[in-house]
Amino acid sequence: MTKPADTSTPNTWEFLRDAMIKPTGFREYDARWKYPDEINLPGMMALGLGLGTQIQKRGIEPMIAVGNDYRDYSLAIKHALIIGLMRAGIHVKDIGPALSPMAYFSQFHLNAPAVAMVTASHNPNGWTGVKMGFERPLTHGPDEMAELRDIVLNGLGEDRPGGSYEFVEGVREAYIDDLVGDFKMSRPLKVVCAAGNGTAAAFAPEILERMGVEVVRSHCELDYTFPNYNPNPEDMHMLHDMSDTLKASGADLALGFDGDGDRCGVVDDEGEEIFADKVGVIMARDLSKIHPNATFVADVKSTGLFASDPELQANGVTADYWKTGHSHMKRRVKELDALAGFEKSGHYFLAEPIGRGYDCGMRVAVEICKLMDRNADKSMSDLRKALPKTWSTPTMSPFAADTEKYDILKRIVEKLEARHAAGEPLAGRAIKDVVTVNGARVILDNGSWGLVRASSNTPNLVVVCESSESEDEMRAIFSDLDAVIRTEPGVGDYDQTI
Repeated sequence: MTKPADTSTPNTWEFLRDAMIKPTGFREYDARWKYPDEINLPGMMALGLGLGTQIQKRGIEPMIAVGNDYRDYSLAIKHALIIGLMRAGIHVKDIGPALSPMAYFSQFHLNAPAVAMVTASHNPNGWTGVKMGFERPLTHGPDEMAELRDIVLNGLGEDRPGGSYEFVEGVREAYIDDLVGDFKMSRPLKVVCAAGNGTAAAFAPEILERMGVEVVRSHCELDYTFPNYNPNPEDMHMLHDMSDTLKASGADLALGFDGDGDRCGVVDDEGEEIFADKVGVIMARDLSKIHPNATFVADVKSTGLFASDPELQANGVTADYWKTGHSHMKRRVKELDALAGFEKSGHYFLAEPIGRGYDCGMRVAVEICKLMDRNADKSMSDLRKALPKTWSTPTMSPFAADTEKYDILKRIVEKLEARHAAGEPLAGRAIKDVVTVNGARVILDNGSWGLVRASSNTPNLVVVCESSESEDEMRAIFSDLDAVIRTEPGVGDYDQTI
């Protein structure tokens, strides 16, 4: 039996021998720690034993596909996880270095009921983590994560016989074949492919070129030190760099991918950085022409246009706003039998007959190229300008400690609900509603809104605002919302602001 401890420190005998796992690493829908400060290799073995035990307890076939991203320490962490899984009697199919969506694909390709992907996504170096699931295409949500946390932290992992290991060749090639098929562009298209030196660099250029796209490579050399910027297509540093490269090259658009390839960001032919929720509306408009009366899910950080856009309404679209987070969104898309889900962070969940319902930045890139092919007489900026005008902030993240952020958020939500109940305005307008499915989305009487929620992956709150009327109103919404947030002394500085 493994009994994790939190007292070990590096360069000690105990650190080499005993499992160290910081409990806050078990988050809403995946697991993330700073390595080796918050988890060590014995701790990762304990996690593997716990995940394997969870699989066995649920009566799932004891088989799992496992991959890792390109960070230099990810391979060692994956091997420790695999040892733990094998101790639990699980047959491990190791697919090698991978993108997270390649790992999800491998569940279908290898007929494996479970998946575990070692990655910290776009988090800076020094972070590690695991995205996992055993009900394809879904990944662990809060209930599964809580169960896993209790198994691991209480030392309830069970050793069983029968564990084995198999390295599987050819999954990368099968994944790319599945994405591209025999599709070829019928119009010329020049695309900046920005990988931020992350794992997507080993996939995205080849995928685009196979479709007949002219590729301008931007930071597509694999380098786990991330020498240019952190690969995160929601971060303005990456988007600005994509825009600069596009303007210098004369490309038709730029596509950027995060560290593990499950997200995609877009810059249009005028160098305009299109937030992913607006790209989602562009895609929803195009897809709803082909699939009328479709349902689309959007996360609570996303634009209100999914519900209000006249073209989507004319195509019979049903819009559903749901909790932020890839596991929440995947589950909701499946539950509603939606055609797609869109998250402001750049996760897109394209379901049958387009994709398989999991988030895949490469699938999004393919579908955007197909969209451009169907709209051969239009540029990406034409499609952007055709949307109703709104003004929105980037996603902003003031610091709030993991141990305090949910309590802080609860108090902020209560203050905003009290403001609504008292008839007090926000940004000079009446509050129409406060939606609390995930934090608080304060909706004004003209459809403009401001959101505050807790980040599931980092010690932060998350703040987003959108106005249907003006930049001034957007700034006023942020100012009034921030004034409520600032009543909490545990909230620190923003990572970026407007």
